[in-house]
Amino acid sequence: MNFLAHLWLAGDDEGLRLGALLGDFIRGGLDNKGLPKPIQRGILLHRHVDHFIDDLPEMAALRQQFLPPFRRYSGIIIDVAFDHELAVRWEAYSSVSLAQFDSDLRQLLARYGALLPDDLRQLMRYADRRGLFAAYRDESEILVTLSGIGRRLSRPNPLYRVSEIWPTMRPVFSSGFDQIFPQVQRSVTTWLGASVAEERAQRTA
Repeated sequence: MNFLAHLWLAGDDEGLRLGALLGDFIRGGLDNKGLPKPIQRGILLHRHVDHFIDDLPEMAALRQQFLPPFRRYSGIIIDVAFDHELAVRWEAYSSVSLAQFDSDLRQLLARYGALLPDDLRQLMRYADRRGLFAAYRDESEILVTLSGIGRRLSRPNPLYRVSEIWPTMRPVFSSGFDQIFPQVQRSVTTWLGASVAEERAQRTA
């Protein structure tokens, strides 16, 4: 999942939301990172979601529908395409408008600015210039985002050419989202329940 989906899956909890963003920037163990426990929990949830999706047979089947040279980068393309799907369907998933959700996120990051690594700050400056994440409704913005990711990768890649396959793959992404996202939601609910139970057990031990 890309940023918008991770943020939505984190719900209203501030720690989980911050962890949803930090999950792509914090590697390895968390005990020595100086992060509050709620944010650590959010990072662990982010990692759980990524591992869960990677193991889904539906995701493997979706990746196989890409032809070279795009198949090697299919995971990146699908992540961003699913953010587009979520943004387009936003009203079905949230009672808060996407623009308000976006604004609330900026305010959250401002309150916890001291905890943000430089590369996340840089990402959010880019997001502010582009009007993300609300702009993920627009297919043109998705293509710009993928091109930008491609420029940041160290090796040559075809992400700037996704417009060539987008019209064909767009229905495939929509169908894949219908199959995969409900499974991810259920997995997150289960993970959060187990996490709460574990915390209670630790407090009473």
